[in-house]
Amino acid sequence: MTHHAAFDLVREETIPEVNSLARHYRHRKTGAEVVSLVNDDENKVFGITFKTPPDDSTGIAHILEHSVLCGSRKYPVKKPFVELIKGSMHTFLNAMTFPDKTAYPVASQNLADFYNLVDVYLDSVFFPLISEDTFRQEGWHYEIEDKDAPLTYKGVVFNEMKGAWSSPDALMMKTAQQALYPDITYGKSSGGDPVVMPELTYQKFKRFHEMFYHPSNARAFFSGDDDPGRRLEILDEYFSQFEPIEIDAQIAQQGRFNEPRRLEATYAGTKSEGKARDGMVTVNWMIEQPADREETLANGLLSYMLAGTPAAPLRKALTDSGLGEGLMGGGIGMGLKQPMATFGMKGIDPADAGKVEALILSTLGDLSEKGFDRGTIEAALNTFEFSLRENNTGSFPRGIALMFGALGTWLHDGDPLEPLHFEAALASLKQKAQTGFFEKLIARRFLDNTHRVTVTLSADEGQGAREEAAEAARLAAVRQTMSEADIEAAIETTRTLKALQEKEDDPADLARIPSLTRADLPREVRTVPIERGEIAGARLFTHDLPTLGILYLDLGFDMHALDADLLPYMPLFGRSLLQTGTAKEDFVSLTQRIGRSTGGIAQHRGVSTRQGGDGTAAWFFLSGKAVPDKVPELLSILKDVILTARLDNRERFRQMALEEKAGLEARLVPGGNGFVDLRLKSALTEAGSIAERMGGIGYLMFLRDLVKRIEDDWAGVQKTLEAIRDRLVNRAQMVVNVTAEDSIWRGAEAEFSAFLSDLPIGPAASHDWGIGVSPLDEGLTIPAQVNYVGKGANLKALGFDLTGAASVALKYLNTTWLWDKVRVQGGAYGGSSRFDLVSGNFAFLSYRDPNLLKTLDAYDGSAAALRQPVGETELTRSIIGVVGDMDPYQFPDAKGYSSMWRELTGTTDLLRQQRRDEVLATTGKDFLALADALEAVAREGRVVVMGNAAAIEKANVERGGFLRVSKVM
Repeated sequence: MTHHAAFDLVREETIPEVNSLARHYRHRKTGAEVVSLVNDDENKVFGITFKTPPDDSTGIAHILEHSVLCGSRKYPVKKPFVELIKGSMHTFLNAMTFPDKTAYPVASQNLADFYNLVDVYLDSVFFPLISEDTFRQEGWHYEIEDKDAPLTYKGVVFNEMKGAWSSPDALMMKTAQQALYPDITYGKSSGGDPVVMPELTYQKFKRFHEMFYHPSNARAFFSGDDDPGRRLEILDEYFSQFEPIEIDAQIAQQGRFNEPRRLEATYAGTKSEGKARDGMVTVNWMIEQPADREETLANGLLSYMLAGTPAAPLRKALTDSGLGEGLMGGGIGMGLKQPMATFGMKGIDPADAGKVEALILSTLGDLSEKGFDRGTIEAALNTFEFSLRENNTGSFPRGIALMFGALGTWLHDGDPLEPLHFEAALASLKQKAQTGFFEKLIARRFLDNTHRVTVTLSADEGQGAREEAAEAARLAAVRQTMSEADIEAAIETTRTLKALQEKEDDPADLARIPSLTRADLPREVRTVPIERGEIAGARLFTHDLPTLGILYLDLGFDMHALDADLLPYMPLFGRSLLQTGTAKEDFVSLTQRIGRSTGGIAQHRGVSTRQGGDGTAAWFFLSGKAVPDKVPELLSILKDVILTARLDNRERFRQMALEEKAGLEARLVPGGNGFVDLRLKSALTEAGSIAERMGGIGYLMFLRDLVKRIEDDWAGVQKTLEAIRDRLVNRAQMVVNVTAEDSIWRGAEAEFSAFLSDLPIGPAASHDWGIGVSPLDEGLTIPAQVNYVGKGANLKALGFDLTGAASVALKYLNTTWLWDKVRVQGGAYGGSSRFDLVSGNFAFLSYRDPNLLKTLDAYDGSAAALRQPVGETELTRSIIGVVGDMDPYQFPDAKGYSSMWRELTGTTDLLRQQRRDEVLATTGKDFLALADALEAVAREGRVVVMGNAAAIEKANVERGGFLRVSKVM
């Protein structure tokens, strides 16, 4: 091909590992660099990344990441990003701030849509409006509405980071990183520290953009089946508008410590009852920048061998010690120029931090001296090789994963194509693994490395109140310095910002946002090939799809065989099958066998109301994958774990229960909206009730009780686990789902028949579970500076039977009213609604929200918002966005699983097509139908709030005690 005249071709090569022709370009005028991967991936990817090293913790890079997507030269509207969310068929659309870079990646399967996304993003990063009001809205500002009102801080990123640092796990990683890199940019918080964020001025914010958001500091990336020549044309249209400049964005080297250091700190948390278990400790190292692909891959392999599975020697040593409840860190991260390595434990007595540190160091020392056993090495090498060849990134676009891989070297002036190769590095490591290579690497990376910091965090019940008091004192001090004129100016700024936030965009400006039309949308649903049958008494589904020579298997067990009181055990029962060992091998040997012979085996559950209200689909799955010659071994492993898992392994079960509890507690703050959603729906449908009992607050309470019962009544717990196995494993209530090329399936069919014939079969049992009883409105308190506010109801129970068009109305509501009221004006990091057409469950949810009653009022105003006239442009964009949601990009294994799940829930292709037709035919009348339903939610809906205790108590007083308050943490 002829390359674009504005670019020099630095390098071109075929990279078989990623099935791509790779070209590395440099823009002649500005020096901007481009990597262009040409391949057959229909999920087209673009990303542009800038080096953005901050010199303080004001969050300047993070606030700018938000702000550039709030209007640009070509698209002068308040929220082009939201317009794209609403009216694009994107498979990925986001922006990300890292400690040393800011990335703007997009992906779409539709070519016209892809070009639209690329253009809006390029105009946004190079020519953003970034007014002072945008800075105030996204970053921070003083808010005061009248002279007698208190002065407060407001800002989206301000509250996002308040929420982020309310998580003890996140606070630990922040503290450790800052301690390891005290002299360079990695010692600052690129996300922002709310304590120092108000030091950031608009002038410095603007200079930061001028300094770093320039083609001379840009790394642009394309991957997919689009025209490679058009890529360069698009980029040159923007790059050529700039003159080259010198940009100092290099990441300085952190000088090495001469001796290890220790640091103790606290977090706002609750003290444990009895023996203290409120602490966490990590041992952290700074590692030198990898010299090549082999060193990078070696770092990943070493981390996996040490702690990548429950049977990995370092992780097992920590777990077996009984010093804590769960692992922290997993080895060497790849995100920094000088990487950071972390191992540690949560749920410890802070007084035992030294014991954890000593155990980590002694275990590393023993491994370095005595070596890994052959099984660990073989399993790790096979697992890595399988993963590299499969290159299955799930719902995350493969091209974006390749982009971030390239940036690992590219950002620091290395070869961007080197990380895309792996064959030579893997072959070399396979040879070296047999000669003590990884044992020597432990010494170099850890034992001989004095650049080490051990960080201990412990709970401080008064810290949250002190932090709130300190913020109030800072605001009071500012108020003291303000004259009456200053106060009036602040009031006027508040009014002006609110007026701008409420002002509608000019329709002519909105029309500038490029969009598809309804005619561009595929009218037919995407189908997946499926053959339905029976094998050895079990239901069989097969999907003939190209899977790169891999067989994907889902074994499903109908949980209706179980009584309701057994359901909360299912997550741990599933782990027990894979992590307790079998009759012929301990769990270390079993884990190695799985890693050595397969691409992995996982356990999970699926729960949903069936179509037409026909009961609940509730299934437990064991999912595995293997190449054809290893399928017999995959089935042999599954037979062993299903029939002979060591459910009598008390110590291992206790360890898993503690890990499960600690993991759930760690997710409360970062995932609060998910817990609120589960809690809301637990009182609405049977499916919602059991889902909460297996993954929500109810499950956490069950785990806390279970940990005690393991000590006091292990015989009873073991009997329960064995009863679950006896009832659940029944071919008459099983489903076998296979996704592979037909020739692979035919070659394995006899093995499957023999495998299933060895499993029990008996009469099918079916239990109805009903809906658990829970209070109408709840306030769940956790040590956080933000809230997660939910309100919901079952619309079918309220008399509404909505169609697929409701999804369009909700897309519009989420990206207009809720975005504006909860996020933009309210300062929460997110606000949205969710609706399940099958069950009728509906929920409003907010994320990292400084408000509570104000958010509930916004929810209750949603019906009125939907009654406002909706223009054709807005309607069309919302339809496009919903169709995009209906057509996600999926790898073959996901297609096969989705097809099976539709069978189990009664979702036919005919019904899917009906829903799609309803979406495409949406009119303003459908918005009014949803408005009627949301009025009923405002009157009858259930409220669940999780968050700050003082905020919940204050709201409860103001609304007459409407919440039943309980303490979660």
